[in-house]
Amino acid sequence: MKKILSTLALGAVLTTAGSADFLRLEMGGGVWQQTPSGSATRTDGDGVLDLDGTYTSAEKKSSEAYAWLLIKHPIPIIPNLRVEYVSISDEGTTEGKVGGMQIPGSAPTTMDVKEYDVIPYYNLLDNTFWITLDLGVDVKVVQSDVVVSAVTGFKGYSSKDTTVIPLLYVRARTELPTTNIGLEADVKAITDGTNTMYDARAKIDYTFDFAVLQPGIEVGYRMQKIKSDDGEKSQVNLDYSGVYAGLMLRF
Repeated sequence: MKKILSTLALGAVLTTAGSADFLRLEMGGGVWQQTPSGSATRTDGDGVLDLDGTYTSAEKKSSEAYAWLLIKHPIPIIPNLRVEYVSISDEGTTEGKVGGMQIPGSAPTTMDVKEYDVIPYYNLLDNTFWITLDLGVDVKVVQSDVVVSAVTGFKGYSSKDTTVIPLLYVRARTELPTTNIGLEADVKAITDGTNTMYDARAKIDYTFDFAVLQPGIEVGYRMQKIKSDDGEKSQVNLDYSGVYAGLMLRF
């Protein structure tokens, strides 16, 4: 976790150095307990799996790491910056052809995904009457590592892929007056009516009000969904959702 936070902090500093003075720096990290579900079917033999068949999630829970960093500065014309990291793990089975090889029956399959979000955003409201509202664009970099295990008559297959997805970003937050409690929700989403991806969260946090450093705790719920339908070529409907909890630090 320390390495992840350090990497995020360095990337954000290099991006904004020389263009703005820091006004606020926040970071956090913790564990997301995910429950995956859904399936993916391809019939054109390309994509991450090179698949002519179906992957079905076993809906097995897993606990994965997440981290985030937020930088706000006093120059209105330059967007603020939020950087995020999260890992996703899914296990299931694959049937059909993979990499041009026919699977007898089905083969155990694992998907390990790393997501990196770079989010330039503007404050529409900045703690105005205890309300903050942000609007921006998320550049989500998705790195997928898929392994289809060997079974009798099938020697196994693995594939790695990197995809960049642009998403709209909206965040709302309220600080409850006379308390150190915050309520926050954000969503990153894109859709054309048929194909949809979103990543949504809602949380409650508590900040300990010390002189310089302000540590805190956060607990929330996160949902990710990928849904696409490319006619007869591919149908994807995958969900990842569950509770997350972690620590925060404000400067």
